[in-house]
Amino acid sequence: MSAYLVTGGAGFIGSHLAEELVRRGQSVRVVDSLVTGHRRNLDRIGSVEFIEGDLADPGVAARAVSGMDYVLHQAAIPSVPRSVNDPLASNQANLTASLNVLVAARAAGVKRLVFAGSSSVYGDMPTLPKREDMPTNPLSPYALQKLVAEQYCQMFTRLYGFETVTVRYFNVFGPRQDPGSPYSGVISLFSTALLDGQQPIVYGDGEQTRDFTFVANVVDGVLRACTAPQAAGEVINVATGGRISLNELLRVMNRLCGTNLEAVFERHDGLVAEHTARLGDVGLRVPHVAKPRLDIHRADVNACDLRHPAAQLVDADRPPRGDVDDFPARVGRAGAKHTIDHVGHVGEVARLLAIFADSGPDTTENGCREQ
Repeated sequence: MSAYLVTGGAGFIGSHLAEELVRRGQSVRVVDSLVTGHRRNLDRIGSVEFIEGDLADPGVAARAVSGMDYVLHQAAIPSVPRSVNDPLASNQANLTASLNVLVAARAAGVKRLVFAGSSSVYGDMPTLPKREDMPTNPLSPYALQKLVAEQYCQMFTRLYGFETVTVRYFNVFGPRQDPGSPYSGVISLFSTALLDGQQPIVYGDGEQTRDFTFVANVVDGVLRACTAPQAAGEVINVATGGRISLNELLRVMNRLCGTNLEAVFERHDGLVAEHTARLGDVGLRVPHVAKPRLDIHRADVNACDLRHPAAQLVDADRPPRGDVDDFPARVGRAGAKHTIDHVGHVGEVARLLAIFADSGPDTTENGCREQ
């Protein structure tokens, strides 16, 4: 049994990581300031040690990493508009805290740190697919902070021999993502609008494409990054390798909801542009997910295994009562799949829609930490 620290573990992705680690019989500690995370996301996971604190405090970081074998650094304030409005506070949470964790983890003898990077570092670079070795072009304080943090990770590997891996996320969705948040992902925002009978807002013309990645795939990729040979010092895209436009996504979700609501197309100028890019203005963000030598993107099952539970919901006259924690959490079987097909995406979107539909407009039971 190994000891894992999940920073930001009371948030969206972090709580799923903690849940899977507990299921695998590992020792899990979570540290979270609860600024964007929710303690209740951990209530049903089981035996998890919890530390409430701000990692921008070096003392909190040192206490959190003590005795740990692996650190999964998910903690952040993952909001472009917040970083634009308050770059100092965003920098404290996203960069200062990350450096504190790196320093403390190295001093504590941690085996490896896996850092949650972001596809926002690619900015508006037109090249497709997005390769890890292509130039970056951060367009917001948040994106820049993520980029500098991953550069710190690589420097710690080169300079000190401390093993780090950065995994760049692409449009992660799934249970515990808050559809009530104005900064939430486009799938949860579309879900809320359609289920409420409202026209969803799309920034741009809707032909922007995205790789939407189910949270179970991300969890499996992150955990593989902990022990993958030759991964130290690497930056790795963790995504499905799929591609779907926002217009097509809306058509699919309309069909699943039994609605026929058209998008309201809007544009923003200036500093808000990068935030709206999360919903579409940066036209194409499709990752290259090779690096097979790192054994991060090995597929253990085919796409139909992932879409099977959702297919049951689509075929039912009325989706069964869902819960934000009631979904296939066996990500050890799910595999970080770069070969998942479009239907696989549809299936997981369908299941998420069922969860949102059953939970209603009150989203207090859904935690969210965007990446």
